[in-house]
Amino acid sequence: MKSILLINDMAGYGKVALSSMIPILSSMKFQVYNLPTALVSNTLDYGKFDILETTDYMKNSMRIWDELGFKFDMISTGFLVSEEQTKLVSEYCQKKKEDGTFIFVDPIMGDDGHLYNGVTEKTVTYMRQMCKVADMIVPNYTEAAFLAGKYTDKMDLTKEEAEDLIRMLHADGAKTVVITSMKIDGHSCTMILDGENGEITSLPYTEIPVRFAGTGDIFSSVLIGKFKSGTPLTESVRLAMNAVEKLIAKNKDNEDKYKGIPIEQYLEEIV
Repeated sequence: MKSILLINDMAGYGKVALSSMIPILSSMKFQVYNLPTALVSNTLDYGKFDILETTDYMKNSMRIWDELGFKFDMISTGFLVSEEQTKLVSEYCQKKKEDGTFIFVDPIMGDDGHLYNGVTEKTVTYMRQMCKVADMIVPNYTEAAFLAGKYTDKMDLTKEEAEDLIRMLHADGAKTVVITSMKIDGHSCTMILDGENGEITSLPYTEIPVRFAGTGDIFSSVLIGKFKSGTPLTESVRLAMNAVEKLIAKNKDNEDKYKGIPIEQYLEEIV
């Protein structure tokens, strides 16, 4: 059984981040461990929330795990609260990569053309460093543009611009790049650059005009789980896209979308 360490936040109210990824990857037969970057009272969409940053706890946990000789087949990183955390996790991933650990990075920094509150240019710089050691990165379009330092003022790219963007991220060090929520010549798609052969593929989708918290975490979990279980990359991405689309369609009439999708009800359908 392959082991995976999830470095992400834990929300008390809301099915996002660790509370979404742990059940999905556990049902896909992975041994799942976690390192919370923050304890969050509820998903941020509600407008009021409290966040307890866990940087000191993370430092101590990493030290103790090294002393105990704990090893992981994979590390998946998500929401990081501060510049200090981003630097800490970047250095940890670099060290573990040298031991053969597969590094998956979801560089959570922004959306809809803007960086999230509290994300600074230093955070972007540290995130670039972490992406350099990653075997796979899965930014949304906004995050991809800020990582590349290009196209941050555009929401719709031509095919040539989109390929330029994904090649830049690959050239900066990330082996395989998957960019979600792209608009290419007016069409929604997910773009893939396969680090094994350099091929670029675009997978179109029809956008459902409903926003749920945590759908990115579902996408990442299904993608990691399928790919590391032997499914080819493009098919793994397609299955992750299909899972998200199916769950949004099934829950689009839910009254409270801020708390995410009750993932445990659908595990048999998506894994």
